[in-house]
Amino acid sequence: MGVLDHLSNVFDCSSGHTKHKRRKQLQTVEIKIKIDCEGCERKVRRSVEGMKGVSSIDISPKQSKLTVVGYVDPEKVVHRVAHRTGKRAELWPYVPYDEVAHPYAQGVYDKRAPAGYVRNVQDPRLSQLARASSTEVRYTTAFSDENPAACIVM
Repeated sequence: MGVLDHLSNVFDCSSGHTKHKRRKQLQTVEIKIKIDCEGCERKVRRSVEGMKGVSSIDISPKQSKLTVVGYVDPEKVVHRVAHRTGKRAELWPYVPYDEVAHPYAQGVYDKRAPAGYVRNVQDPRLSQLARASSTEVRYTTAFSDENPAACIVM
């Protein structure tokens, strides 16, 4: 808190509230919502345009994606879009293909995901795919054709 903020609070002549109102941070909210036609696109745009704190709106009908930038709460934006349009809306569940260790693992790959994206899953069972234990590595390399000295029987 700076000097000017402190002086502003000292000489505040408002209703006497001492609580500080928490400021919202500038956020980019990405929402998955089905957009079939220009009418749907217009309906989605109008549902968010009047919202307080919204700076910009970007709609990508091909990806079924709505991007809202502003000082907003993500859950409130999702609720408002779903309520005003009557469509099912959820936070964008996908991440770029490059950010996932095993993009074709069960539960990560999604046929309905846009090109270049896979589902963002934080599942401990999937992270086990990324690292094999040392005993597993020893057993799999023991009978490898690339290492002829690994097994005498071969």
